Amino acid sequence: MKPSTVVEMVRKLHKDGFVRYEKYGGVTLTPRGREIAEAIKERRDVFKKFLELILVPEDVALKDFHILEHQLNPKTILQFTRFVKFITEASERPRFVGR
Repeated sequence: MKPSTVVEMVRKLHKDGFVRYEKYGGVTLTPRGREIAEAIKERRDVFKKFLELILVPEDVALKDFHILEHQLNPKTILQFTRFVKFITEASERPRFVGR
């Protein structure tokens, strides 16, 4: 990306309320920007965990989770999230072993 393209994008993010930007100053996330960033990170973490659970090699998973994150319907993403949460919590629960 050219520097002018980056500045244009930062200005757009500022105008849309996602970042605070001052010319020749820093760029910081607004509360709204932070909320969206956290949601994106959570979604990426879910896909990463899912791919780990099904034993996809890490180098392949790094490429594939980008595809999942950008191509799936939000309803499907919600189901991925629920599945990963269920499996993760189930593996953390103590198991009762009968006599």
